[in-house]
Amino acid sequence: MKVKGSRIARFVIWFAVAVLGAAALGGIALNRGESVNSLWFVTAAVCVYALGYRFYSAFVAAKVLSLDGTRATPAERFNDGRDFVPTNRWVVFGHHFAAIAGPGPLIGPTLAAQFGYLPGTLWILIGAVIGGCVQDFVILFCSIRRDGRSLGQMARDELGPIGGNAALLGVMCIMIILIAVLGLVVVNAMKHSPWATSTVAATIPIAMVVGIYMRHLRPGRVIEATALGVALLLLAVWGGGAIDGIEGVRTWFDYDGPELALMIIAYGFAAAVLPVWLLLAPRDYLSTFMKLGTIAALAVAIVILRPEVKMPALTQFVDGTGPVFGGTLFPFVFITIACGAISGFHSLISSGTTPKLLANEADARFIGYGAMMMESFVAIMAMVAATVLDPGVYFAINSPAGVVGKEAAEAVATISAWGFPVTVEQMSALAEQMGESTLFARTGGAPSLAVGMASLFASAFGQGLLSLWYHFAIMFEALFILTTLDAGTRVARFMLQDIFGNWVPALGRTGWYPSVLLTSGLVVAGWGYLLYIGTIDPLGGINSLWPLFGIANQMLAGIALCVATTILVKAGKLRYAWVTGAPLAWLLIITTSAAWEKLFSPELRIGFLAHARDLTGKLEAGLLSPDQAAKAPQLIFNDYLDAGLTALFLAVSWILAADMLRVCGLILARKPHPPLSESPHIPSRLVEDWARD
Repeated sequence: MKVKGSRIARFVIWFAVAVLGAAALGGIALNRGESVNSLWFVTAAVCVYALGYRFYSAFVAAKVLSLDGTRATPAERFNDGRDFVPTNRWVVFGHHFAAIAGPGPLIGPTLAAQFGYLPGTLWILIGAVIGGCVQDFVILFCSIRRDGRSLGQMARDELGPIGGNAALLGVMCIMIILIAVLGLVVVNAMKHSPWATSTVAATIPIAMVVGIYMRHLRPGRVIEATALGVALLLLAVWGGGAIDGIEGVRTWFDYDGPELALMIIAYGFAAAVLPVWLLLAPRDYLSTFMKLGTIAALAVAIVILRPEVKMPALTQFVDGTGPVFGGTLFPFVFITIACGAISGFHSLISSGTTPKLLANEADARFIGYGAMMMESFVAIMAMVAATVLDPGVYFAINSPAGVVGKEAAEAVATISAWGFPVTVEQMSALAEQMGESTLFARTGGAPSLAVGMASLFASAFGQGLLSLWYHFAIMFEALFILTTLDAGTRVARFMLQDIFGNWVPALGRTGWYPSVLLTSGLVVAGWGYLLYIGTIDPLGGINSLWPLFGIANQMLAGIALCVATTILVKAGKLRYAWVTGAPLAWLLIITTSAAWEKLFSPELRIGFLAHARDLTGKLEAGLLSPDQAAKAPQLIFNDYLDAGLTALFLAVSWILAADMLRVCGLILARKPHPPLSESPHIPSRLVEDWARD
């Protein structure tokens, strides 16, 4: 009777969660002409994630993947004290979340808010539960079962030389671009911000202290090390604010873009070559406390204040005329919001550092599915922070001067004419409150997100500290993103070692230091060059790659799902192939559509080739001013570079998809095909030890 009663109670609880979630989603989606309380966003997200984790991830873990907690993981089998290190699951969760949670869940929803709150919110919730979380979970599992191999190497092993080599080329190129873009975001967030720079710098020695404490001073004492690290981290945050207020000291941490770029390049190299337990894992683990703590505080502020969402559900810019970025609702909302729903970059972490740290295969669900779920919640918080702003303020901050006008009066007149009233006085007062000289045309999403977060924090926890909250939010964004850059660099090093190992086996050994130094140096040189050029030449270098970020990221997710689908079919799980096949089909549709528009659209704000031809014609006709004529050749080159890379990534995606279908066809026809490369089952000796810990 007790068992039956317990089942009934669980059924009632989960049924109530489902009803509450449906009501919250209905309130968000169906309200028209009335403001929506932001509390509904938090409620809908919590309910959707709870249901997704409890039921869908359990189904994937048990039926699709058949997780085996008694099987030795690569971390146990290849424990070398540097890259392969069995690590407490909470530390691994912290590292994994910190590594995957970069600018995407913060910036993407903020920019996509130009379409209104509804499209982005639905994509974040639905895309994460059935797409992003599944991709991260399945790729992590596949890498664990294949000695912690990288995504590119798994593609080569499972698909053969054609698809495998295309994947290795595409993944490596995309990886370098993504890391360089992340680096530029960090530089822009920390530039001339002593608070952000000093706090982020302090996290490095703090992480090393925690790493030494857990490995040598008090092995296994995770709670003690966590308490020490969090206390020091909070002290660093407070100290950063203090440093920012001391005129003679703040100059020690006040740097421009190129100087910060060199520092980040040096840090990236150190993070790639030092033992993972010394810097990368503890730093990412501690950063997670600040990330989750800040997002939790933001959620608490929303619950306390229950602010109304001021952005309409849909704006007139769904037709592609939006000022923040060009492009129609489909497909560009799905490209702009990448990491909050599904992100190819995550598959590189899931097949990079994380499988080399995981001590128990059964924890793959908690870390792979759960961490992505937390990142999706970050995206929901970012959407709320952006949409509780007055729409006029939002568009004034995010619209480029070239669209709304260089002068403040011209900008407010343009924005007000769209139906989103704003005044010069309103923007001036807001900038003064935030401690900034101006907030007009602060494009990129980060400043408007910081304004939204600061407004919520100030209203909930202290209105007189608005400027402090704003600069805290800027620092938070920089810290958020840098943890993705360091893990990404190490993962790229693993990928390059996998590639070189196909020709020189010694270079493929992750524990051989000459290979570690060589491949780390090559990876850092690749993204470091693009980053540095981007900081000294705002018209060229990495800035030319910004339009590719979303497309490349989603195409990378498509590559990952091609590999995952092939592995499922090979493993005799054809009836479950839809789990990865359905999100793969959707990604192929949206990335192909977006890439086609970026290549061939006649709209100058969208099509790379159209813009290049238009600028070339004006230059040859002498219609440009001397200043514009001097910049035009670089801009034309950037357009053609963008177009070439877009075409390359599109070709790689479809080669992988075609090769996946070819291999699956051979399997179903019972013809010779590349064998399943899964490692043999070896019983784990760590299960009891980790259970006791």
